Amino acid sequence: MSRWRGRLAGAAAVAVLIGGLTPAGAAAGGGAFRDYLVFYADGARTRAIAAIEAGGGTALSTEAKLGYIVASGPGTRFTETLADSDAVAGVSSDRRIGSATAVPTTPATGVHAATRVNASDIRTVTLAGDEPLAGRQWDMKMIGATSGGSHATAPGSGQVLVGVIDTGVDGRHPDIAPNFNRSLSRNFVTDRPKDPNGRELDGPCEFKGCKDPADWDDDGHGTHVAGTIASPVNGLGVAGVAPGVSLVNLRAGQDSGLFFLKPSLDALTYAADIGVDVVNMSYYIDPWLFNCTANPRDSKADQLEQRGVITGMQRALDYAREHGVTLVSAIGNGSTDLGRPKTDLKSPDYPVGAERPRRIDNSCLNVPAESKGVISVSALGPGKRKAYYSDYGVEQTDVSAPGGDEYGGAGDPDIARTILAAAPEHVLRARGLIGADGAPRSDSVVRDCRAGTCAYYQYLAGTSMAAPHVTGVAAILVSRFGRPGRGGLTMPPADVERLLYATATPRACPTPRKHVYRQSRREVVHTCEGSKARNGFYGRGVVNAAKAATVTR
Repeated sequence: MSRWRGRLAGAAAVAVLIGGLTPAGAAAGGGAFRDYLVFYADGARTRAIAAIEAGGGTALSTEAKLGYIVASGPGTRFTETLADSDAVAGVSSDRRIGSATAVPTTPATGVHAATRVNASDIRTVTLAGDEPLAGRQWDMKMIGATSGGSHATAPGSGQVLVGVIDTGVDGRHPDIAPNFNRSLSRNFVTDRPKDPNGRELDGPCEFKGCKDPADWDDDGHGTHVAGTIASPVNGLGVAGVAPGVSLVNLRAGQDSGLFFLKPSLDALTYAADIGVDVVNMSYYIDPWLFNCTANPRDSKADQLEQRGVITGMQRALDYAREHGVTLVSAIGNGSTDLGRPKTDLKSPDYPVGAERPRRIDNSCLNVPAESKGVISVSALGPGKRKAYYSDYGVEQTDVSAPGGDEYGGAGDPDIARTILAAAPEHVLRARGLIGADGAPRSDSVVRDCRAGTCAYYQYLAGTSMAAPHVTGVAAILVSRFGRPGRGGLTMPPADVERLLYATATPRACPTPRKHVYRQSRREVVHTCEGSKARNGFYGRGVVNAAKAATVTR
């Protein structure tokens, strides 16, 4: 995935974009000092600081909420010294370390903080009738998020805050702005024009200090996710699953689509503290596609970094969940049975060229999709077949939702089988997908205009696109059953999950269970395990907004 768990829809084969980000395995070997996140064991902060100093490092600050110390130390030698201390639970470089999940379908070619919008202000157009591009939204029809379904009975409340942890959100997009909460939105990253080797990373900085505003998205991935969740019913373009809820940008990804560990920790902590109800995470933490705590093929430093990713993210996820945040994640686009992973050929995926093949097993985790307390979502095509690129696993898949599959039907690949949602105009222009006159130059882009206002939309596919459908349904449930709390309404995540699963439509494994995927001249076989009630392809079933809008608690 292009650093996210999604794919740009288009003709021909679509390469899954799930890149890496951190120079693990290629840490500075000797004396060059770098910053690290040192996660300490319970009650071991003082001893961890002593270990940092014994290793020639310096403790810079402490984050007590998640139990880590920001420290500076001399490269690999420093981390290997820390590995010998039982006061240290994990160590991760405080640098780029994450990626997102979507895939480009055409030649591939930011986040403003919105003022609080009252529910009455959001719905300035009657909820009766379809949006102009509703006919292209097969995904919303599949889950009952239509004018005749959940939009009519439970469009969602503006008091429900949905956090989008991603590459940013274009808060000025005409089909997002009405529901965008600018005052609460934050950008936790600083753009990096080049990587440590001098290669272009995020490209030239557009804003002072390389800090994009909180309503900006130079990638488009986060905007697409946000639109699927909550594009309003306003007579323009499309409508999201929950068109009445509020969107909060929690940017943790670079312009390039890569992620750092610390911005992800910061985003989750902030979401918990301000009362966000649901967060969508359509990415995974790099540089390791699979994080193994004790793989003998990894160095001590690499093992410790992977422990740091697992430990750090789990602490942040636990903190968020304890504060009422329901956690939703894309499961991944690796076309892999996560219950039986065998080989990791992509890690560490930063910097470029550091990858090496290594054998792995089920003890190695894809984070956050396999982290505890996270709802992991597999992707479906228009025929409800699991998409060919989607990861799966009877222990890993919690629920399924439309993510798009250009091969999911008869005949040639068709981008109309992928997901249409909002796209930033400046991103499309930069990629040559629209012309100087504003007309789309690619069938992956759609323009819709009303009363002199035009908005753009793009077809994408991936588990990144599936997850926000589930996030939207979770937001509907909080809107219906939540009680007054921080930020507006609040609802225990365990209750949200229970109702989400109870309203999903069970779907049995295909017959035969060994399903053959054919695209171009390639065949891949995925085996579905489990019962109709829960299996590796569909989890507890296909998410259902219409049922969520009417279920009784």
